[in-house]
Amino acid sequence: MADEKMPLTEHLGELRKRIIISLVALLISFIAAFTYSEEIFKIIMFPLKYELDFSIKNMYLDFVPKDKLQNMKLVFLAPAEAFWMNMKVAFVAAFMFSLPVIFLQLWKFISPGLHHKEKKYVIPFVLSATMLFLFGASFCFFIVLPFALGFLLTYKVGDFLMPMLSVGQYTDFCLKFILAFGAIFELPIIIIFLTRIGIVTPKTLAKNRKYAIIIAFILAAFLTPTPDAFNQTLMAIPIMLLYELGIWLAILFERKKEDVREDKQEL
Repeated sequence: MADEKMPLTEHLGELRKRIIISLVALLISFIAAFTYSEEIFKIIMFPLKYELDFSIKNMYLDFVPKDKLQNMKLVFLAPAEAFWMNMKVAFVAAFMFSLPVIFLQLWKFISPGLHHKEKKYVIPFVLSATMLFLFGASFCFFIVLPFALGFLLTYKVGDFLMPMLSVGQYTDFCLKFILAFGAIFELPIIIIFLTRIGIVTPKTLAKNRKYAIIIAFILAAFLTPTPDAFNQTLMAIPIMLLYELGIWLAILFERKKEDVREDKQEL
């Protein structure tokens, strides 16, 4: 650990500095994203109008238009609803653009409490944390949302019901899902961090796997924007898979740590 402990006032000052830098990066990204918010929103319409079509046998993968939703248009039910839609879209886009800066500031805040050799992992941490969040958001955008929207808007609708979504409701639904999946995909890094500081061990995590499954569904119930079990299951399954991935990565890091200790003892 660091040789000299920082007093509480310095910790708070350091935290304020890191938050300010992150907010400045977020503000600059927001200004740029708000300028192109209409184009970004057109991209967010993709899960509503297209779905993934694949065949393992024929090695086929493509996005095809949804026949029943291809010509669907969104409406706004309040004078300011369209404006706030642009604000939300720009903010989420700016947040994703700012992720490398935010994770870098997070690392700089916690780095004084790390060993000297552990501080060199700043680039792998920033890159892996950013890529995991973006991968989770992309997985949600291209896989989960098209499937969920196609199922929810066409299941037992028939010819006598027509879906009519407001732009605010649709935007909130998509953005909350995207942010939730992005955050969930950080689970392996969280598990590795907890094992490195000694709070948990891979053996304990594997032993309590059944409780992790229950917690996964509870988290999915809180994080999904809708209360239905269908969408909760779509999120709970990736949480369980990421939990298993985190255990294997923690085992790998633990073995490397033991190898380093053995090498030191031999020397």
